[in-house]
Amino acid sequence: MNKLVQPIKGKIVLVTGASRGIGKGIALSLGLAGAIVYITGRTLEEGASGSELSGSITSTANEINSLGGKCIAIQCDHCVDEEVEAVFQRIKEEHGQLNILVNNVWGGYEHFTNGTEFWKESGFWTTPISRWDSMFQAGVRAHYVSSVHAVRLMLGQNNGLIVNLSFFTSQRNDKGVAYGVSKTATDRMTACMAEELRSHDITVVSLYPGMVRTEAVLKGAEHLDLSNSESPQFIGRSVAALASDSNIMQKSGQILIAAKLALEYGFTDIDGKQPVPLKAEDI
Repeated sequence: MNKLVQPIKGKIVLVTGASRGIGKGIALSLGLAGAIVYITGRTLEEGASGSELSGSITSTANEINSLGGKCIAIQCDHCVDEEVEAVFQRIKEEHGQLNILVNNVWGGYEHFTNGTEFWKESGFWTTPISRWDSMFQAGVRAHYVSSVHAVRLMLGQNNGLIVNLSFFTSQRNDKGVAYGVSKTATDRMTACMAEELRSHDITVVSLYPGMVRTEAVLKGAEHLDLSNSESPQFIGRSVAALASDSNIMQKSGQILIAAKLALEYGFTDIDGKQPVPLKAEDI
């Protein structure tokens, strides 16, 4: 694994939404692979999250830095354009470039805290309209806005990698209207961005994780089958492998599955296991 990710040593990376979960795992993997990792999130300190889950951008950065990596945490609400612009302006001032953007930040999970139990919702007409707004504003639109700023930095380099986190619900009709449409929009956005950026050697891909052992998932572990689950860092290893691939442009515009990339590039999860790639019908 160390040999595989060596090419990203010293690369400038931004991972959005890295207080916890997949974003934190990606930041950890890339930071330990030698990249200079910037992370964003709304939760600056432990215990301040409205999600009632552990994690903060400060604790993520401290963990990476304590392990010998380099991580810079910037508090940012990705629904506020001025705050997003300030993140990229800081990266520009401090490094003058950006090599990798991971669009991980996501909205729409307020059902854990707003009193709406999604498993009791019988259809989209029983779901708060705010669910749609969150998934598009703090999800699809947030990815779009960050990509706009990232590309402006990457154009001068004639290279770059943008990874949009997505999921198999884009290929299902029975996992919620807002969720399915928003992830389909993410995948379509990836394809359209890739087409416009192909001549600039900037790669854009959608990346599907499997069942990931995030803080939220582990909170309900007794109700879940985690036998084929993935660590958050496993998704980060997928990003590191992609960033190390000299032929990455051949994958631009594609939907990629983290567990399939592990088989292709020859890496395992942090526990040495080889997760089996899922298909849409498995979720």
